[in-house]
Amino acid sequence: MVADTTARRGRDRETGHRNVVIRREPTGWRVDGAEEELPDLLNAMVLADLLAGGAVPAPAAPPRAADGLSETERLRVTVVQLEHALRTRVVVEQAIGVLAERHRIAPRTAFERLRRAARCRGEKVAVLAQSVVESARNPLVALPEELAREGSAVQVRRTRRAG
Repeated sequence: MVADTTARRGRDRETGHRNVVIRREPTGWRVDGAEEELPDLLNAMVLADLLAGGAVPAPAAPPRAADGLSETERLRVTVVQLEHALRTRVVVEQAIGVLAERHRIAPRTAFERLRRAARCRGEKVAVLAQSVVESARNPLVALPEELAREGSAVQVRRTRRAG
């Protein structure tokens, strides 16, 4: 496997979900089937999981050529990124679940909102995701404002209907 591509083609035998290709680009990561390049591997892995679940069809693409680094250097960078992604991935997926449940939206939509809010704040997705998860665990911690707006509107509508 080429160092700048994380790829599993075909379908998972246990789940039947499609495997997705994540490619390293000069300025970030690209998930085949996604419209934009992602700045870090964690975002790419989460989006790839959502795509593999069947949310959007993703065409397969060949890996890209190296960008001037030696293979050893690319492998070192990739290993560091993968280790970081594995450490933070769980909290991001938990945050996606919290947002999907609170707003009654698809997981992919929840991820896109989480990513957009993180960009607006100038924070990493994993940092904002930790705040979202903490708001679900502790009722004294508020959901970050950018992500609470739509949930609040839904709660207001429910309250008006009940009253």
